Amino acid sequence: MDVATSASSYVTSPDDRIKLNVGGKLFQTTLATLRSGGSDSLLTALSLRDTGDNHPVFIDRDPEIFSVLLSLLRTKQLPSTARRFSKQELADEALYYGIDAQLRSAMAPSPLDGIDASGTATIRPASEGLSTTFTAAEVDGSIWIAHGGQISCYDWNLSHSCTIRTHLDEIDSICRVWPEIVAIGSESNAGLHFYDFSDGRNIGTVQWTDPSDPRIFKARVNAIAGSESSIFAAFDCPHRENCVLEVDKTKLQVVSQLARQSGNQAKHTVPGKLTWVPQTGVLVGSAVTSGAFGYSGYIRLWDPRSSEVVWETNEPGAGRSSRFGDSFACVDVDVEGLALFKLCSQSGDLAMADMRHLKEDPWIYLQEKNPSLVNTGRVSSSVIHCYRKQVFVGREGDLEVWSRLEGMKNGAEIAGGDAEGLYRRNFVDKIENSERGIIKQIDGGGNRLFISREEVEGIEVWESSCSSGAISVL
Repeated sequence: MDVATSASSYVTSPDDRIKLNVGGKLFQTTLATLRSGGSDSLLTALSLRDTGDNHPVFIDRDPEIFSVLLSLLRTKQLPSTARRFSKQELADEALYYGIDAQLRSAMAPSPLDGIDASGTATIRPASEGLSTTFTAAEVDGSIWIAHGGQISCYDWNLSHSCTIRTHLDEIDSICRVWPEIVAIGSESNAGLHFYDFSDGRNIGTVQWTDPSDPRIFKARVNAIAGSESSIFAAFDCPHRENCVLEVDKTKLQVVSQLARQSGNQAKHTVPGKLTWVPQTGVLVGSAVTSGAFGYSGYIRLWDPRSSEVVWETNEPGAGRSSRFGDSFACVDVDVEGLALFKLCSQSGDLAMADMRHLKEDPWIYLQEKNPSLVNTGRVSSSVIHCYRKQVFVGREGDLEVWSRLEGMKNGAEIAGGDAEGLYRRNFVDKIENSERGIIKQIDGGGNRLFISREEVEGIEVWESSCSSGAISVL
């Protein structure tokens, strides 16, 4: 079919009509509607053809799906008839016509509101269904899932794009480097490894080595984080030597070494979590260990430019904390709000610290006013994840959200001083959700929340249930 895009010599108006014959079915619409798909779309190219002879333009595609897409161009929303087709069918046709951006916008979930979120789907890789780790893209809500030594990629509409097999037996850390490049690490195999999704090749490996120190060998990766230009990886050796390496994303070469330390003490263990904070240009690392005497660990902020620690705290510490003995069980960073959050191991309380005003004891503890929702104490497993100005907390199998309320004085109050905002606590899941298993990992991407549970196959997908008129497509 000839779809030449050169402008015709005759004059047209956006209100002029055009006839299309799609798979034997006739459609009539305006040039303005066709051109609303964008200047690079096939439909815009067709609208520029000389239709003076009034013959319909023939397109050899599915007419029923085209009807859905034409309605999308007219109203900016999907009609109810879209339910008859799968997401993949709609996506394939929209890509053909060059209006995939419009479809993506119409099918995107509503802005994520933890108070009104619910489980909408479960992603299960075809093989090795137990996920070891995963990472979601904030831009479009796509997700890469590591299961065994494989990585499965699911695009913006959660359709399976590809699966690659790596040389690792198991993947414990994963980070997006570029749209098709992933960095992975394993606690059982040495090195930081880079793979290209386009062809499944291993395009590079970084090892932590030190010719002057024989103790530095077989260094495994425990955590990975990425900035605009670098990848940061926490390495750990069998002799308990550990450090954080900064790797250039373009050259895949080591740029600098941060935070080398040794020993078995809690304040010298390898970071189990790394987070890059672009607003301040610092790297946040945390480590948590537990034993017969409870939890202990540290939070450190490094400046990669100087390789120096700019702030740190150790718990249980030396009695300086207002909650001495109530060490944190998990930590996360609100990158957008510049705040640190920790969950206390004994009381179960959630605490925050403003990264712009860190001091010796910067913690402000969020307290629940509702007696029926007050924490009953220690939990054996907990997870924190900050996303879109919300703090999601997994306590064993339960999922709760703390939402920031600017200028409001109800729900929950901040004790110990003034703060810019208050946080209100709500339970997100139902009893049947909490009984599925212990929450292992939480990550946000697009307007979705992804959750994995211990010894449970698949990744749960949570979205806001207030659809604002959008049509749900299976």
